[in-house]
Amino acid sequence: MINKNLSLKIALLPVVVLVLLLSYNVIIYGDDALSGSNQFMLLLGASVAAIVGFSRQISYDTMIQKIAENLQSVTGALLILLFVGALAGTWLISGIIPAMIYYGLQILHPSIFLPACIFICAIISIATGSSWTTSATVGIALIGIGKVLGIPVGMVAGAVISGAYFGDKLSPLSDTTNLAPAMAGGNLFTHIRYMTLTTVPSILITLIVFFILSFTQSTTGNADIESLLITIKEKFTINLWLFLVPSIVIFLIVKKSPPLIALLIGTILGAIFALIFQSNILLEITESNILTPSVAYRGIIDAITVSTEINSNNPLLNDLFTSGGMKGMLDTIWLIICAMVFGGVMEAIGALDRISNALLNWAQSTFKLFASTVASCLAINLTASDQYLSIVIPGKMFAKAYEERKLAPENLSRTLEDSGTVTSVLIPWNTCGAYQSSVLGVGVDEYFIYAVFNWLSPFMTLIYAALDIKIKDLK
Repeated sequence: MINKNLSLKIALLPVVVLVLLLSYNVIIYGDDALSGSNQFMLLLGASVAAIVGFSRQISYDTMIQKIAENLQSVTGALLILLFVGALAGTWLISGIIPAMIYYGLQILHPSIFLPACIFICAIISIATGSSWTTSATVGIALIGIGKVLGIPVGMVAGAVISGAYFGDKLSPLSDTTNLAPAMAGGNLFTHIRYMTLTTVPSILITLIVFFILSFTQSTTGNADIESLLITIKEKFTINLWLFLVPSIVIFLIVKKSPPLIALLIGTILGAIFALIFQSNILLEITESNILTPSVAYRGIIDAITVSTEINSNNPLLNDLFTSGGMKGMLDTIWLIICAMVFGGVMEAIGALDRISNALLNWAQSTFKLFASTVASCLAINLTASDQYLSIVIPGKMFAKAYEERKLAPENLSRTLEDSGTVTSVLIPWNTCGAYQSSVLGVGVDEYFIYAVFNWLSPFMTLIYAALDIKIKDLK
């Protein structure tokens, strides 16, 4: 829908107002902005767009119809998010996630400490779907070990953050990894497969850099992670059979099974393995003494639907042994719904088409379109100070432009992640930068240069665009 009377300045007005509202909101609420206040700001931005529409004789019914179409387009993404929460719950109580952590920690050795930090954090972040949880648990432990070994904390923090964000990007359990294709109009697993094209080279270069850095460091102590391994072993039955479940899910993904089917099978298999291997965990979370069918049912369903906490004698592991279930995904789902309301009104009044046409007129080449996407993500990270918004706002603004240029939606979703998700941690006043620096006890200025993966990723996506490497056309 194109409103011929809508100037570019008026079309951008709701976006500018929204960015200002979100920026102030993040200043007030900080890390809690995703809990609801950001969502309301998106609705206020939609209200501003609606006022512009009413002034241009766009009917209320037209706006509601566009909102409904937008919400219909993300139905699959919303269901996937719910199943991701369910999967995380059963994979926790079945011991699959603890097993990944257990075997990942055993590769730690002083001579390859920095590359090992990347590898461990990547494994745990893939398993949990959260770079924040990885940094706040294993990341803190690795910073402490690095101090004992005499390695600069900025260097260790850079390795931790590089690995954590690599795993976060490729994990189907990650909210940002689900959010990007939802905004671009793509498919979750297609997005992940396509994202490996830029993400894997970036992490390989990062590993090479840290292997070189390892040769410049002389360690003075030992990496003692025995207490963590003992605690995991005490709480869970750990064995290699547990890896059968993620292997089946990966096989289904490779075979391009529908995401909902793959996630449902993974959830059910996780529940079955919980019954087989972790009966003590089911008793603990249900506060029962005997494992009856009703007790097992309640333990599994609670893990799928609501938050589950498994306590240990190690506070670092307690955060890792926590899952929000389907309920834990509601904040992200709420964000997507409100973003679709904003996007629907903007589309109804012709603002998105006006912005898209302006972008296409300026970005005469594919590279310029990618470059403007990267610049927009960085600008939102700098101004609105939130990684979710750096995906949501550019995602809605650029989706039409990529479609008009006959580019597949995964081009946009990959660029959103390469430039929005990973760079947020490099900005001190961004929620991610503030969180990581406070949790790890290392300033952004100290780890910035060592967070190689994070600042390399946007350059990698631009190189691919400039050289026309693996730029997928719209079918």
